[in-house]
Amino acid sequence: MKKSVSITVNGVVRKADVEPRVLLVHFLREALGLTGTHVGCETSLCGACTVLLDGRAVKSCTVLAVQADGASVTTVEGLAHDGELDPLQQGFWEEHGLQCGYCTPGMILCAHDLLDRVAEPSGAEIREALSGNICRCTGYQNIVAAVKNASRKTSKRKAARAVGGR
Repeated sequence: MKKSVSITVNGVVRKADVEPRVLLVHFLREALGLTGTHVGCETSLCGACTVLLDGRAVKSCTVLAVQADGASVTTVEGLAHDGELDPLQQGFWEEHGLQCGYCTPGMILCAHDLLDRVAEPSGAEIREALSGNICRCTGYQNIVAAVKNASRKTSKRKAARAVGGR
């Protein structure tokens, strides 16, 4: 028996009837066509499926779509605004924080959660925040540099807004 859900995804209310056993990752990919959320291990070990659920990083392979009913979900597709990359997306680009890119959306969303809580995290804090995300291509050095890059940009934007009154 299907259940009706209403989930705000990347700022748009999405309504659908889903089987109670459907995972959020499959709802996002299959029902909504948002393939930036990757299916990796389906056991919560790799972090490739990480999204923001009400602003906090969660592995969407551990959340049923019905559990997200009434919630707000942000995927990697929802980070860019007006054709401009999010500072984390830009940081990954500038610091070469990716190789194959499979883990990148999950890394970016975990880092987004971290930067919402800690404005200028240390390398150790970044590594701890990303410890639930596995990258099989890099040594993580460029990923940490990418998060630091975004932290600097975000801090500068906040400071400019405070001075400019916006």
